[in-house]
Amino acid sequence: MLRSSFTDHLIEAGCDEAGRGCLAGPVFAAAVILPNDYCNSDLNDSKKLSSAQRDKLRKIIENDAVSWAVAMVDNLEIDRINILNASILAMHNALAQLIYLPELILVDGNRFKPYQNIQHHCIVKGDGLFLSIAAASVLAKTRRDEYMMKLHESYPDYNWSRNKGYPTLEHRKRILQIGSSPFHRKTFAVQVKESRLK
Repeated sequence: MLRSSFTDHLIEAGCDEAGRGCLAGPVFAAAVILPNDYCNSDLNDSKKLSSAQRDKLRKIIENDAVSWAVAMVDNLEIDRINILNASILAMHNALAQLIYLPELILVDGNRFKPYQNIQHHCIVKGDGLFLSIAAASVLAKTRRDEYMMKLHESYPDYNWSRNKGYPTLEHRKRILQIGSSPFHRKTFAVQVKESRLK
């Protein structure tokens, strides 16, 4: 069972991103403030959930959260400032949309930049430890998947409806065969060229 909070007296916002390791598309991030002593035994790291489970939980989270927000940074900005900075920027943008200012930010992973001088904790695999981070991971993942499904309609050759822009063998082969799209991250091209397509 995931923990409901890091403290028992601060307004906490969990943050996570989706799409950091992709070859195409934006990075999405979410920030979620859950009620004190919130419980949901189904909520977990989005990577451990099926698509159907994530979609179901997305509605529950959006309904139950005290406040939530999702933001994205596109592939052009990712190329300009790098994926780490883009991921943090997306988290900052999500935090800025919350209707309440958190007193503590819980971030999945080990890198973050201070936001408005609010105390933060980076927690490796935090999406499997704290409900607010898990909730953020679900919102970021479902919103990004939805976005990539729409992009797939205009660029079906890359099969983004299935791989969501991640560097699957099929995706990398298609880039080598037909070239990149306007939504591919140019700075990630070396991942394709240096990989062995077997």
